Amino acid sequence: MDADQLTGPLSAAMSRRGLLRLAGAGAALAGAAQFLGPAPARAADTYDAMRGTWVGLLTGTGFDPAAAPFAAALSALGDEARTRMASMAPAASSLWPDLPIGTVSAHVTTSCGRLRSMALAYVQPGTGLTGSASLAAAVSTGLDWLATHAYTPSTSPYDNWWDWEIGAPQRLLDVCALMYARLAPEQIAAGCAAVDHFVPLSEFASYSGHSTGANRVDLCRVVALRGVIGRNGSLIGAARKALSPVFPRVLTGDGLYADGSFIQHTCVPYAGTYGTVLLGGLGRMFVLLAGTPWAVTDPEAQVFCSGVTAGWAPFVYNGLVMDGVSGRGISRGVQKSDPLQVQQDDHTRGHAVVSDILRLAASGLAPAAQSAAWKAMVKGWLRRDYYAPLLSDRSLGIPELAAAQALLNDSTVTAAPEPVEHRLFSMDRAVHRRTGWAAQISMCSARTTFYETGNGENLRGWHSGSGMLSWWGDTYGNGQYADAFWPTVDPYLLPGTTVSTRPLADAAGGQWNATRPTNTWAGGTTDGTYAALGQDVRGLQSTLTGRKSWFCLDDAIHCLGAGITCADGVSVRTTVDNRNLGPNNHQVFTVDGTVQPATLGWSRTFTGSRSMAVGGMGAWVFPEGTTVHVQRVARTGSWSTVNTSSSTTPLTRNYLSLWFDHGTDPTGASYEYQLMPGTTAAAAAARAAAPRVTVLANSAGVQAISCPSLGLTMANFFAAGTAGPVTADAPCSVLVRERNGTMTVVVSDPTRDAATVRVTLDRSGYASVSAADGVQVLTTSGQVVLLAETGGTQGAGRTVTLSASGPAAAPRTAAALGATATTYVRDGAYGDTNYGDAATMVVKNTGGTGNGYNRRSLLAFDVSGLTGTVSRAVLWLHGNVQDSGGGQTVLQAFATASAAWTETGVTWNSAPALTTALGTGPVSTRHDWVGLDVTAAVAAARASGGGTASLAVFEPLGAVGLAAVLTTRRSGARPPRLEVITA
Repeated sequence: MDADQLTGPLSAAMSRRGLLRLAGAGAALAGAAQFLGPAPARAADTYDAMRGTWVGLLTGTGFDPAAAPFAAALSALGDEARTRMASMAPAASSLWPDLPIGTVSAHVTTSCGRLRSMALAYVQPGTGLTGSASLAAAVSTGLDWLATHAYTPSTSPYDNWWDWEIGAPQRLLDVCALMYARLAPEQIAAGCAAVDHFVPLSEFASYSGHSTGANRVDLCRVVALRGVIGRNGSLIGAARKALSPVFPRVLTGDGLYADGSFIQHTCVPYAGTYGTVLLGGLGRMFVLLAGTPWAVTDPEAQVFCSGVTAGWAPFVYNGLVMDGVSGRGISRGVQKSDPLQVQQDDHTRGHAVVSDILRLAASGLAPAAQSAAWKAMVKGWLRRDYYAPLLSDRSLGIPELAAAQALLNDSTVTAAPEPVEHRLFSMDRAVHRRTGWAAQISMCSARTTFYETGNGENLRGWHSGSGMLSWWGDTYGNGQYADAFWPTVDPYLLPGTTVSTRPLADAAGGQWNATRPTNTWAGGTTDGTYAALGQDVRGLQSTLTGRKSWFCLDDAIHCLGAGITCADGVSVRTTVDNRNLGPNNHQVFTVDGTVQPATLGWSRTFTGSRSMAVGGMGAWVFPEGTTVHVQRVARTGSWSTVNTSSSTTPLTRNYLSLWFDHGTDPTGASYEYQLMPGTTAAAAAARAAAPRVTVLANSAGVQAISCPSLGLTMANFFAAGTAGPVTADAPCSVLVRERNGTMTVVVSDPTRDAATVRVTLDRSGYASVSAADGVQVLTTSGQVVLLAETGGTQGAGRTVTLSASGPAAAPRTAAALGATATTYVRDGAYGDTNYGDAATMVVKNTGGTGNGYNRRSLLAFDVSGLTGTVSRAVLWLHGNVQDSGGGQTVLQAFATASAAWTETGVTWNSAPALTTALGTGPVSTRHDWVGLDVTAAVAAARASGGGTASLAVFEPLGAVGLAAVLTTRRSGARPPRLEVITA
């Protein structure tokens, strides 16, 4: 029996797990039977079970409604429903007078949301309205009004697409699930028909537009639940199938990346908001579909699960989620439309992430060990969230509160501690965690927007991607950004940033990440414990340029800036820090051992200062002594100043601001300081007197330090150059750590422009190579010379470890060969056409033959000049996918049966046959390098005495691929090259 035929009694197709789910769903529904009305006459079936599962997700299980925190939450829900019921006044143009329908689509969503709250109050125990006939009648009246006036199959959508396809239907379908037994078949049908109108299956036709990432999951949820409510298995199956494009790792655009980056809206780091929607939506879908004929079986779903720890957990600290991955959500604060008037901040967003991970752990999708690890991690967050405990969060629903309380009560789960690590992400974000504190750095580049604004949100987040350095302590500072920071902070004094003070208009730069900087150098390198981070800074609507670096150590972050230049006619600042002192202003501020006034409005410029500290927070060290501007000031603002939908209530917070003033129109300005979270004034003074860090370079070309006590040398090369013992032949980031007779070197290319980078280290005594990943050691004699294969890594590091003991590595030579011939051939009607004069070449495997759409690229290289034995050969190609059928594919190199072809003569029909299958590599719509291992073919060409290595590039045989367009030797930039290592 097909899944879409399951409309009668319990199907024999259901698994034993499905039967158990039915029993559980029946129990959930039975608990509400006294006010839901009589059960359907027929026996429970799959759809009933799934509806019961969904009701359980909405209402929660296993909690005592009379106990804290549930009693208060249920009472508040009842109060809200009572208010909504009393104020409902159906009229021609509105269901509630304050939500006129016709021009603002959000009013449709909000109207559905109010009915949802009323339905929850009807179903949930302890609300004071549980099972209320008048409340049920009001919900029914509201549904009928919407079906007639606002959300109908004949309504043309207006304003924001999201309200029609996600916001309104999700809430409407929740109401239908909750009130199912009290609704007439005509009401269910009307709701389903409206959803079909606004969310047709054509939304799933391609993974593009707004149907990607978190939005795709939301759309799948709508269609699946509409299938459950309307008893339509075909829709549930379509929704389940449409989830699959969300699971795989992406190389560009929206989605989850291999390193844990999560991007939405093409170029916005968004794990904290859209990522939460994705995480929560998938968790709910997995639970809804588990044990049914539509259970998620796509193996890529397991790949997604493994990304939870890599993509979301690094941005959660003590239960909060870091603002650097929350986009325009940081500005929401207290929404005017929120009946509870709960402030949305890093803690409330963090509680959502925590709850979503806990729900996913209970979904049964992930292996037991992984789920157990998630629970231990979540329990640690719950216990450490001293500032705004999850169980006190009034914005959370009963299910989330119940799951958290159950976990805290579970003695079999041991809370996991915060890890000590560094995580660097390709989305221009980094997180540094030490014992007792954590920091997060937000950068931007041509790949990521300055900031996102839209829908009247985040109006002044202009500089939040200009090197903002946020940090928190284990028992202090967790309210730094939660306590009305964004509406009250000076947006030109965001901590860590270098900015022009040129006045910017609200929403400057344009809606929806309209503006990105032109720089490509943003990122760095890490060994997982320490890191060198850097940014080639550009100003928003400004002439500002500069180079910034953050060297992340054990108890400090050493910050350098150089080449700071601007011609805006205004001053340029680098903000050392801007601490939110809250409303009380009691913190003690010390400069070089002297306590400063706590008077609000106080300011002073300190010359030659070496250390500053705020009691109970941390300190800043200025190793060379410098001029620092300081002010202690009260600032007043409202959430509405940064978000038009938010509260207009004035809020005042006190700030201690420290900054460098580089002057008006600076040329080549620089700075140096060290952040030491949790450090006392005395310890900061001691560090200033005995620095552990030596600055090797601080220029526009290179910024580098050494820290002998940690065995570290780190350098960011913005151009080829030398810093201390390190020389690089191209822009790159290098981390060297020496200890116990070993030297580990990590090299990355944050610009993502080089296929390989050669790094020379003025170090002797390291003989053998104990481990290498993407790094070729050319020599260890007198100095160490490395060739790092950085192409196609998306800025990730390549690592090699050398040892002072063991046999010496044999010297090797690297040769970069340009192609002597490049072209492509095409089958079918084009089988006799030559394309040897083209500036690009194409690859595509259609899986068929003779259709005219299969294309292979051919390349020839003169290898006659190579000497020695070929130990490695990589074919480097540059290009991207250009195909309406998708966004990424895999290229594969092949040896050819003959090298006897010519660039201007070869065609598909005369091309040499493919022989040995060689290396593969991914390519996406983003232009990038792809490296294909062709060692066997080049070695064979040399062994045979031939002077030419003939290679073909196609896609794996038998696999349907996408069209990829690659540069040829005729291209002006990034032509193909063959990198050969001989010994």
